[in-house]
Amino acid sequence: MPTNARRLSLRGLLTLATAAACVAAVASVPAQAGDNPTYTNPNAPIDVRVNDLLHRMTLDEKIGQMDQISVVNMQGDCQWSGGAFTESCLNNVLVKNAAGSVLSGGGAGPSVNTPENWATMVNTVQQYAVKNSRLHIPILYGVDAVHGHNNVLGATVFPQEIGMGSTWDPSLVKDAGASTARAVAATGIDWNFAPVTDIARDQRWGRYYETFGEDPLLSGTLAASAVKGIQDAGGAKNVAATVKHFAGYGEPGNGHDRVPGDVSLRYLQDTLLPSYKQAIDAGAKTVMVNSGAINGIPATASHYLLTDVLRKQWGFDGVVVSDWQDVRALQTSYHVAADYPEAIAKAVNAGLDMAMEPYDAQGWSDGLKAALQRHLVSVSRIDQSVRRILTLKFRLGLFEHPYVDASKADSRVLGADTGLARQAADESQVLLRNDGNVLPISRQAKKIVVAGSYADDINDQVGGWTVGWQGVPDGVTLPGTTVLQGIKKVAPSGTQVVQAKTAEDAVTQAQDADLTVVVVGEKAAAEGSADSPRPELSADQQALVKSLKATGKPVVTVVLAGRPLVLGDADGTQGLLMSWLPGSEGGNAVADVLFGAVNPSGRLNVSWPKDIGNEPMYYQQLPGTNAGPESSYDADYPFGAGLSYTTYSFDAIKAGSATARTGDTVKLKVDVSNSGDRAGDLVVPVYVSQPSSDVLAPSRKLVAFTKVHLDAGQSRTVALSVPPSELAVTPGDIDGAGKQQVAAGPYVFTAGGHTVTVTMK
Repeated sequence: MPTNARRLSLRGLLTLATAAACVAAVASVPAQAGDNPTYTNPNAPIDVRVNDLLHRMTLDEKIGQMDQISVVNMQGDCQWSGGAFTESCLNNVLVKNAAGSVLSGGGAGPSVNTPENWATMVNTVQQYAVKNSRLHIPILYGVDAVHGHNNVLGATVFPQEIGMGSTWDPSLVKDAGASTARAVAATGIDWNFAPVTDIARDQRWGRYYETFGEDPLLSGTLAASAVKGIQDAGGAKNVAATVKHFAGYGEPGNGHDRVPGDVSLRYLQDTLLPSYKQAIDAGAKTVMVNSGAINGIPATASHYLLTDVLRKQWGFDGVVVSDWQDVRALQTSYHVAADYPEAIAKAVNAGLDMAMEPYDAQGWSDGLKAALQRHLVSVSRIDQSVRRILTLKFRLGLFEHPYVDASKADSRVLGADTGLARQAADESQVLLRNDGNVLPISRQAKKIVVAGSYADDINDQVGGWTVGWQGVPDGVTLPGTTVLQGIKKVAPSGTQVVQAKTAEDAVTQAQDADLTVVVVGEKAAAEGSADSPRPELSADQQALVKSLKATGKPVVTVVLAGRPLVLGDADGTQGLLMSWLPGSEGGNAVADVLFGAVNPSGRLNVSWPKDIGNEPMYYQQLPGTNAGPESSYDADYPFGAGLSYTTYSFDAIKAGSATARTGDTVKLKVDVSNSGDRAGDLVVPVYVSQPSSDVLAPSRKLVAFTKVHLDAGQSRTVALSVPPSELAVTPGDIDGAGKQQVAAGPYVFTAGGHTVTVTMK
């Protein structure tokens, strides 16, 4: 290790006194621009501070603000080796090239993965930028904290978004977002690349589990709640949320990650864009661009998406950042640019503010300067982006509070909000089959067999993006509770819980057991590595479940996976529980449901195909002339499915008026009851259909939902509103080039088996 790296590694342990001194430096150093520059005045309006600072910056400093580089380019040999910081590398990135942002992508953290060490690492980078840059501008530090502060070993890991989507609970998603932001802030980080706001309709896609599901309204509502939770958390620092991946990332042409997609303008406008808009309307400060291409244009170079839609139509005024090395990909992968300067110009002119250029700060600086010299991009366009970036930094309070107290990070992160994570895991469980009321497990059960390789596997239980990009690295064990451990903890006294070591052992042990719980699933992975051309349960797992069914003893299947898996020979057990990727408290949650401590309330936020080859599968499938089951919506378990340990009924749906204007919000009331003998939480969805329409319409579309608690025997009336945006479609012919509008005519609203018709005029 170089001598200077050794020194910096020791100096990097910031004390509060050092941090306070550095904060004072930001406010008091004249920065070669006269005493007390306006931008250092915390009482001045933000736009005034931004203007003052922007006018003091050199062109090189402005260009640097538009670059985001990986922290590993400042450690060790500056080439992905990690380790202690190297001063020459820090200087190259943060001073010479004036990079405006740093990220820990895919879990790039300190050598010893603790919250305190994360905070020290981030503080060290921030301190170097503030003390050594000419104008003492703090950096933005980004991380993918998509299900808790998942990069940090010991941080509480929430269910992946696919599981959170099955809760149908916006308030819970908001609370989880706030918990994540507090943990992120405790480690000095101020930019969270979450929530994922794409919708997922192709079970083959490797990022399926990172979404809230297949429905635009459900996904958008939950993403909006996550944005509010992240940005209003009130932690040690303010944290910016990121709506990603804008737009249409979940529509790869062949189901593989980052494959170009071709969609109609009508489908783009009516189906793919609404979830992003909901999240942006919730106040998201940043947007990350889709790595893929839509209709032959890479999203990173799409003026239509990044300027016409995002800025002009939606009024977004925050920062737009690319995904990993996507500006360079315009040249190297997509070949829509002849060289890197042209690629930079295409992205910047389209509306990009910051490039996630993780490897090469100097390359970015040289490339954008070359684009300027060739008149491919203007200084005014650069000023526009830098203004947005500086505005974000001032809004987050970074000029006044760039650091955190690293000594408090462990206490604020380790074990924080495990109760909330358990609640989230509890609510995410979806009970899909309960033949003969095999569940809850009887308290009189004498022997329970737990089988399957995933029963005691915490690392695959949490999935990808946990500690490492592809999941928990080899040799690292995540703190948490597995399904086996959860069952053992809550099994009644006197009940024997036996873990089967092999498939043969499972069959032997099941012969005299009251019940077998077989836990199946898929290996943790992320992005392209998680693509699955055949999203089905593996052959060995199907064989195991088939052999257990043949014993004639009751079998309950628990699925730990990031997507619905075709079960094949494993289908048809007495019980089926979809647990998704439930996080570090997932084993407790599974046991809570199996033994009845929790009445399951999760409902499918996706469609579960019957067979391989039915992908993509989603409930808003449009009608056709072929009536065969393979050509219509014929799911094994449909969108919205889920069982309970009590009995609910939908008793009526009523509209405030039988007619409305096309610009009105439709007011509805739904009567629901719990006629069973225990309390529970009921998802109340309302769907709409049209008897006829000029443009093809699905047989039903979710337009409103809520979740209510009902005690045993209780009835309630819940009020729901359907805004015009949920009824609007793009009119016209195949070109679909018009603006969305609500067509006149009857609309049938359905809740349970009850309907009410409202005629729009």
